[in-house]
Amino acid sequence: MALSHRMEVRQAQSLVMTPQLLQAIKLLQLSHLELASYVDAELERNPFLERNDGDTPAETPPGAEPQAAEAVPETAESWYSQDLEVSRDSMEAKLGTGLENVFEDDGPVRASAGAAAEDGLSVSTPLWSGAQGGGSFEGGESDTMATLSAEVDLHSHLMRQLELITTDQRQRLIGSFLIDAIDEAGYLEEDLVGLAERLAIPLAAAEEVLNLVQGLEPAGVGARTLAECLALQLKEQNRLDPAMQALLERLDLVARRDLAALKRLCGVDDEDLADMLVEIKRLDPKPGRAFGAAPVETLVPDVFVRAALDGSWLIELNTDTLPRVLVNQVYYAKVARAAKSDTDKSFLSDSLQSANWLTRSLEQRAKTILKVASEIVRQQDGFFARGVAYLRPLNLKTIADAIGMHESTVSRVTSNKSIGTSRGTFEMKYFFSASIASTPGGEAHSAEAVRHRIRRMIETERASDVLSDDAIVRKLRDDGIDIARRTVAKYRESLRIPSSVERRREKLEAMGTAAASR
Repeated sequence: MALSHRMEVRQAQSLVMTPQLLQAIKLLQLSHLELASYVDAELERNPFLERNDGDTPAETPPGAEPQAAEAVPETAESWYSQDLEVSRDSMEAKLGTGLENVFEDDGPVRASAGAAAEDGLSVSTPLWSGAQGGGSFEGGESDTMATLSAEVDLHSHLMRQLELITTDQRQRLIGSFLIDAIDEAGYLEEDLVGLAERLAIPLAAAEEVLNLVQGLEPAGVGARTLAECLALQLKEQNRLDPAMQALLERLDLVARRDLAALKRLCGVDDEDLADMLVEIKRLDPKPGRAFGAAPVETLVPDVFVRAALDGSWLIELNTDTLPRVLVNQVYYAKVARAAKSDTDKSFLSDSLQSANWLTRSLEQRAKTILKVASEIVRQQDGFFARGVAYLRPLNLKTIADAIGMHESTVSRVTSNKSIGTSRGTFEMKYFFSASIASTPGGEAHSAEAVRHRIRRMIETERASDVLSDDAIVRKLRDDGIDIARRTVAKYRESLRIPSSVERRREKLEAMGTAAASR
């Protein structure tokens, strides 16, 4: 085949991710504390931003036209309405990232509010201008001393490693959910099956990413049980042989010091068993504790939900968590007239453009949070009306399809956000629960609701009739819930409830103690 040079003209659709656009997307996942911190930094950096402590709107000098339309490029105005999947390859090539989630425009948000009203939801959004806060993104100036003194927590440490070992954006998104579900001790708290259903992904994909996470440092992180944690550490040391594997499968015998049974199971003599036990003792049962624990913060709701007199739900943003800033057009007009050099004019123009973009981005962020929260309330109406037992199965895709957003957008909105209700304050992620099949003819049940039923059953059991896992399965099936015994055992263990044998022993001991005291 002959080789030749030629020129071709091709037309392709792509989205250029400007630093401002990337910043607006990242603002979604900030908590209100991180947002407030970022606002403070922007107020110091940008001369045209000022804090709005009152209700007075920003002044516009006589004869001066608002600069917002001029400050925001035409390409940025329509970025939220483009199909980002079409240009995903282009974005990844230019930015090394697959951030494809988007905000919705003001139009769709208002339409959604109308639809919500028809479903018995009343959506309230405050009138304010917002700006972003806390640090800088993508090449912004950093505080070196703050970096040196900052204590790296476990989640940040794991996310940095994950970004280095994989460039697949899908794996990074799944990995971020897995890492969020890892507790301070380094264990994966959430059931992998439930997480896969919540993300609407195959279980194999979740297991693949979990293997990546379990390969990160510190060794043993991401384990679901103590045995798995120790096995990961031994595997790292190339010491996970069949004898050691057999020992890890019966840690209950180790706790009871039943050395005879351990020797038979592992097929070793006294000396080898002693060496194996010494190795086990050298391992860290809580690999995450080497990192500083995240600071304990009071869970402040980002959204309030309360019942209206007509039986509908009133949904409104918590204005106390929304930083208020204004763009000072008067000051811009004054200094712009005095600017002489091109450098000064460029700085003033860029600052005004940045200020306008920030206020618009944060306002869009608030509307997006409100829109997602409204759909969550609509989907989980039974929970808000009657409690945890009526929580429905829900995943990100269901919410994303209902409001016309991408799943990754919903994922970012629900991160670090909470909803205040008459039943307490709950993280938004709490309302996303895996599905438990029902008996023929019934509706599927939420895993969280089933877990709640199991806890109530055990709390009300009598010492003479302690429920085994099999008995719980039978009761649940009588109530129309098709569940396996191993799932019941897994949920019971996640609730830190001992087995039926241990519960019976505890109840009998308590009865004996009470009788002796009388």
